[in-house]
Amino acid sequence: MSRFAVAGRLLVAAQFALIGWLIWPLTAQAWSLPALALLTCSVALGLWALAHNRLGNFNIRPEPKASGSLVTGGPYRYMRNPMYSALLLFAAAEVVAYADIWKIACWLALALVLVAKAMLEERGLRARHAGYAEYAKRVRRFIPGLF
Repeated sequence: MSRFAVAGRLLVAAQFALIGWLIWPLTAQAWSLPALALLTCSVALGLWALAHNRLGNFNIRPEPKASGSLVTGGPYRYMRNPMYSALLLFAAAEVVAYADIWKIACWLALALVLVAKAMLEERGLRARHAGYAEYAKRVRRFIPGLF
């Protein structure tokens, strides 16, 4: 297994561990309107990304699939990693709902893991798709117009 593949698997493991810590404990919570708004945006963005991503393209590991194609429509027109952005919105909803310092720390750690995962994934996409470098110059990674 290549170092690229090992790094990808470690990042995925860290991502799932952090998500687990964010949603633990599974207790009833009276969610505030801001938390519900973040959760709604997260679900909407995630579903929009899934609707525009072609079957066979989606991969939880940051390794482009050999048969995959470059998707630049839908939310990918505005951000290169809408699924990661949706995950960060979900995590932000948890932070707002529970207002816990450990959840804030988990959100920050998750953001770092997703940045590293996106950078690794984009390295593979540049190698696999000739148009990716130009696409990356035009479209931000997570937040349209900012980052």
